[in-house]
Amino acid sequence: MEKLAKTSNPWQRLARKQVYDNPWIEVYEDQVINPSGGPGIYGKVSFKNLAIGIVPVDDEMYTWLVGQYRYTLDEYSWEIPMGGGSKADGTLVSAQRELKEETGLTARRWDNIMRIHTSNSVTDEEGFIFLAQDLTQGEPEFEDTEDIKIKRLPLTSAVSLIMEGRITDAISISGLLKVARMLNI
Repeated sequence: MEKLAKTSNPWQRLARKQVYDNPWIEVYEDQVINPSGGPGIYGKVSFKNLAIGIVPVDDEMYTWLVGQYRYTLDEYSWEIPMGGGSKADGTLVSAQRELKEETGLTARRWDNIMRIHTSNSVTDEEGFIFLAQDLTQGEPEFEDTEDIKIKRLPLTSAVSLIMEGRITDAISISGLLKVARMLNI
């Protein structure tokens, strides 16, 4: 495999101003010198939590998707179970909590399969995706802000939904395609 070269940072930050803050994100406006040497501004959304995604797969090679209306997109979205994870809790604890909350599932086997940056041109959000197997069904424990529908379907069908453009969430696409490749589906 070809080794990817690292390069030094061609950006120079002159000043930083926080323009927004809430319990989940901070937004900054930086005055910069860009790589071509010109002055400019750069906006950055900094996340206070990690993005955690889970691809649950059972012995029949079925997975679970959760559907919900996404306020930011103003549309309905089918996704893998996911949510915010506290940096203090650790990724596995957060993944276990999110899977239980959104699907009612618990898993005996967990594999951290991927680290992802969701939109690295404007945000520092870092995500981790897990494969969860050896599943036991229980009752979901939705948060007050969640109105979630749950769908169990063959993993191959979930991949087809990606290829048809019906799953558009980056974490879901990355996780489902990686798991399908890992499991030779």
